[in-house]
Amino acid sequence: MKKLIIFSIFFALSIQGLKAGDNRFKVLVLTERGGQHGSFTDAALIWLKATSLREHFELVEINKTDRIDAQYLSGFQLIIQLDYPPYGWTKEAEKAFTDYIEQGRGGWVGFHHASLLGEFDGFPLWPWFSNFMGGIRFKNYIAKKASATVHVEDKKHPVMNGVHDSFLIPNDEWYTFDKNPRAGVHVIANVDEDSYQPVSDIKMGDHPVIWSNTKVKARNVYFLFGHSDSLFASEDFKTMFTNAIKWAAEW
Repeated sequence: MKKLIIFSIFFALSIQGLKAGDNRFKVLVLTERGGQHGSFTDAALIWLKATSLREHFELVEINKTDRIDAQYLSGFQLIIQLDYPPYGWTKEAEKAFTDYIEQGRGGWVGFHHASLLGEFDGFPLWPWFSNFMGGIRFKNYIAKKASATVHVEDKKHPVMNGVHDSFLIPNDEWYTFDKNPRAGVHVIANVDEDSYQPVSDIKMGDHPVIWSNTKVKARNVYFLFGHSDSLFASEDFKTMFTNAIKWAAEW
């Protein structure tokens, strides 16, 4: 009996060590819980947990930026900004994040609310983050949501590996900005505004929806959509998300 107990303990520790050692990289997920984006965040976390087991990476979720500093971020190869807005960060977190991106200390994948740039909830615009996103400010959005067709522009980008040239994004919220970010970023895909269902008069004309800032050292990609859990019904979206994680983390 004693030998069996010792063996069981040894086996359990071996399994734990194998799982920990098998993780290829560590991901910080900055989430916005509840509210109008709650269904997307909840679905994304379920999907991320399953994907982390399949792709062998570790997840750590936080809901505010007070613990973020340079030392904290040094433990992560990737940050996923899962609808968390670009305001209300502590000054220390802003500095640590800026250095992380500019110096290429890890990668970044952002969604939807990460481009809600301007003066919101009593917080001023974060100029660096606006420039990171192409020098934009939030202008308007399709409040009732719409399904639309997205066209890939850079078909050779690693995030688009295995993704159709055009695909439907279902029932999401589409932001418009005070200017087109195209001049400041590398556009990977755009939305066909004539394909909105239901039809909307809120348009930009040329409307990038997936892009990367190639002026910083960190690998990064932003997805404008990310409002609803219906996104996880799209195989193309899930493929892009998986690709983005592995590319941005350099694995």
